[in-house]
Amino acid sequence: MKINTLAVFCGSKSGNNPEFAAAAKALGVLLAEKNITLIYGGGNKGIMGAVSNAALEKQGKVIGIIPEILKDREHHHDGITELIIVDNMHTRKKKIYERCDAAIILPGGYGTMDEFFEMLTWNQLSIHNKKIFILNSAGFYDHLLAFAQNMQQEDFLYDKIEDKLVVINNPEDLSDYL
Repeated sequence: MKINTLAVFCGSKSGNNPEFAAAAKALGVLLAEKNITLIYGGGNKGIMGAVSNAALEKQGKVIGIIPEILKDREHHHDGITELIIVDNMHTRKKKIYERCDAAIILPGGYGTMDEFFEMLTWNQLSIHNKKIFILNSAGFYDHLLAFAQNMQQEDFLYDKIEDKLVVINNPEDLSDYL
């Protein structure tokens, strides 16, 4: 499977561990170097800003999709290749899903989890079969992955976790899949 466009779901805040932003920047550089279009939520702060700005600094192509309600709150990015403003969050997610070949989840909050679980659920339901990666920077997703293991052990999942998710610890590990 060739990945030309990668959706990046991540926080509009940076979190308190500098490793999160450092990994996001490394991912942005990697995508630009591999000529892979980054598609994301369109913000210019937090992890979103780190990954998009790093890709742009290396002349990468960056597409942002942001709902009108978040344009000011997340400080929409004026310097990206293309900014698409939509009516609501659902439309934002749907457009990102439609335009990407695969997705990667970086540290973030409720919105990131919403995007991750919707994409994962759609994958489980065969609405799409796009590869989903988790960038587990500094072990950020260790507890979530342990919970997923518990769901699997308790027989609530239809597929094995490893059939639906690829967990990587460093952006460079993504190169094997590009």
